Amino acid sequence: MSNDFARRNIGGAIFLIALGLVFLIFNLRPDTNPWPLLRHYWPLLLVFLGLGKLWDSARARRRPPGEPGPLISGTAVALLLLLVLFAAATLRGKYKYGDEYHHDVQKIERQGAQSLRADIEMSAGEMRMAGGAAGALDADFRYTEAAGNPRLTYAVSGTAGELRIRQSGETVKLGNTENNWDLKFANDLPLNLRLKMGAGQGDLSFRGVPITHLGLEMGAGELNLNLTGERKADFTGEIHGGVGQLNIRLPKANVGVMVHAQGGIGSIETHGLRHEGSAYVNDAYGKAPVNIRLDVQGGIGEINLDVEP
Repeated sequence: MSNDFARRNIGGAIFLIALGLVFLIFNLRPDTNPWPLLRHYWPLLLVFLGLGKLWDSARARRRPPGEPGPLISGTAVALLLLLVLFAAATLRGKYKYGDEYHHDVQKIERQGAQSLRADIEMSAGEMRMAGGAAGALDADFRYTEAAGNPRLTYAVSGTAGELRIRQSGETVKLGNTENNWDLKFANDLPLNLRLKMGAGQGDLSFRGVPITHLGLEMGAGELNLNLTGERKADFTGEIHGGVGQLNIRLPKANVGVMVHAQGGIGSIETHGLRHEGSAYVNDAYGKAPVNIRLDVQGGIGEINLDVEP
């Protein structure tokens, strides 16, 4: 049997072993989701391929002329080792430096509340907010243990619901952490919201949500705030940004808009607003029955104010 033929057979065997391990993972853990692990660690594939190629090249230079090469290449061994490590991490239900992954879903009923006051603090990660909840709140938390367990409390005082969410995690995060929150509020429950976020990204869409006030503090990252759509009551807001980009979408002419925006180090871009004194306003401000008033303080970065077409 030639050396090349044997090498091909061993390569096929390694492929079958790899395929078998993949099927074993999904049989033992049918709820396994390998994509977060792959999304963060796919560069290791290139690292292991490179190490295997270097090992093959070093052995080829040391091999006397005419002597057949080894049956198993360093590249194949490196890839098999990488797959074994991946399988071990997935089977343990761990990723990101061994940090366990959690997924919690909570639904908060109104319990007679006719309005909602929410006080929310998130250490760092990705925050998404929108409407569509049948009750007071539909919450979906995906996080690793180092990020901390989101603790939610809710009570009704008079006719107002009192919602509080805090996260108890490590003060200093070691390694990477996963922390994704998806919060949905009711489309017919007036909302007064205080939100404090660390570093990360926020996608807050209050289109269709009767939010009356927003107090927002954000660290480093990007924030997208959508205030478009019909509004039945005035809205006020104070936004204090850190380092990054702040994008605010505002409603068209049927709602008045006035924004006081100051950037620390960076730029302020506006579309559909005119500069009037120390503020940016639309043509409907002072004429429309409902108005939006925002005070935006940026740190280092960009502030974009866009009126919907």
